[in-house]
Amino acid sequence: MELILLSAVFLAGFISLKCHLPPLVGFLLTGFALHGFGFESNETIVTFADLGVTILLFTIGLKLDVKTLLSKEIWAGATLHNLISTVVFCAALMCLKFLGISSLASMSLEQLLLLSFALSFSSTVFAVKTLQEKGEMNSTYGTIAIGILVMQDIFAVIFLTVSTGKIPHWYAIILFALPLMRPLFYKVLDWVGHGEMLVLFGIFFSLVVGAGLFKLVGMKPDLGALILGMLLAGHSKASELSKALFNLKELLLVCFFLNIGLSVQPTMTGLALALLFLLLLPLKGLLYFTILNAFKFRVRTSLLASLSLFNFSEFGLIVSGLAFKLGWLSSDLLVALALAVSISFIIASPLNRKGHELYRRSEHWLKEHAAERLNNRDKLINPGNAQVLILGMGRIGTGAYDELVSRYGKISLGVEVREEAAAEHQLEGRNVIDGDATDPDFWERILDTANVKLVLLAMPHHQGNQIALEQLQQRNFSGQIAAIAAHPDQTDSLIEEGVDAAYNIYNEAGTGFARHVCEQLKPQFTPL
Repeated sequence: MELILLSAVFLAGFISLKCHLPPLVGFLLTGFALHGFGFESNETIVTFADLGVTILLFTIGLKLDVKTLLSKEIWAGATLHNLISTVVFCAALMCLKFLGISSLASMSLEQLLLLSFALSFSSTVFAVKTLQEKGEMNSTYGTIAIGILVMQDIFAVIFLTVSTGKIPHWYAIILFALPLMRPLFYKVLDWVGHGEMLVLFGIFFSLVVGAGLFKLVGMKPDLGALILGMLLAGHSKASELSKALFNLKELLLVCFFLNIGLSVQPTMTGLALALLFLLLLPLKGLLYFTILNAFKFRVRTSLLASLSLFNFSEFGLIVSGLAFKLGWLSSDLLVALALAVSISFIIASPLNRKGHELYRRSEHWLKEHAAERLNNRDKLINPGNAQVLILGMGRIGTGAYDELVSRYGKISLGVEVREEAAAEHQLEGRNVIDGDATDPDFWERILDTANVKLVLLAMPHHQGNQIALEQLQQRNFSGQIAAIAAHPDQTDSLIEEGVDAAYNIYNEAGTGFARHVCEQLKPQFTPL
């Protein structure tokens, strides 16, 4: 059985990639297909799926700033959407009930509200995977989407706690000591180094210290993993830890998507109901867009965040599964919701992949806010006398900035998508602003680039550098452009797409190391 599952999953994921779809679409369809041939989920797949979600939430926490959740557009936006969508969906389901839909006919108002509440959630797993594949986890719209999803996860935890009547144990009070232990956690993270012990540290803290501790005191384990990640987010190695866990998390999440398909026994009634639920999806997306736009975000930010959230959620399945066990929902509704979640992923995948194109096609008829009324993240940018723009102020971008300062003085302007990282650079005396260089509106917000002679594309994701290059070309930038890449084929594609120079970061690292040694040590070699 294992050989069949592995073969089917690999082939489906590969075919999805060739069809320009995320592999998760192939994994979902594989689950449905295998279920049709008599295969079922088992304890091993379920365990791996749960581990994948737990580690996913831990890595989300590693990148999450608590201040993000405390901003009104996050907590208020998530709350408003949850309340309004529940009421709107309930009204729509009431209409379907009065039209004679048999599975809804016997449902009370309380049951319809519960079903609507389950449909109001969006998928954390889907959104994070989509944002990571596009390299836009730290973009403005990405951080907004993740913040809303975390708030929704908190709503789900509260519901699960109240509905089961299972309150945390009295000794759950020890959890309040976790922030006091942060210095100790930081020390351990310093001590584990950078190899396999770093990966083991992440697994131990997410599954044992986080999920295990919360489960022990009677709370939802996944919430514990998220909070432990947030406690470690301020450490300088948080990003490295997230990257170290990336491949393990991705592999385990294959089981999550496969399990959804294997766990569902499709019926015609369930499929018909799922298609009716999918009619609510545009309403859901429109509500997200309207609420975010009301907080004075740009059209692009509101649209792309809404597309990231344009799906139904695995947490909706958890909520409905509990309701089914308690006798509040029928099995047909549980099947319908599972099918609706799966199909919503399939619909949302190409929409997210073409999100930038959809924005470009719609920006002329979507009304933008006046410049002076925009959210603080979207104010106009003045590059001053900068002659070099460095897009991406990670280790490579920072190194390039410092080298240019030592050679030519302060001629550079760095652009960093993470607001807190940009603030740290400013404290260190660097001329750095926060902004999303893949955002078409970012370039429109720059008042004047006449002095800019060179742009360095130093973002860590190839697609992000490609998008920034495209934006520069669309605006007829006349200066020179250089970019970094992690693989030879990416270097070749950047040259073909028009950069003046492309550097493989691993090859250049070796060259730079040798140059540094020769300059510092000045060894006396005998030429051959």
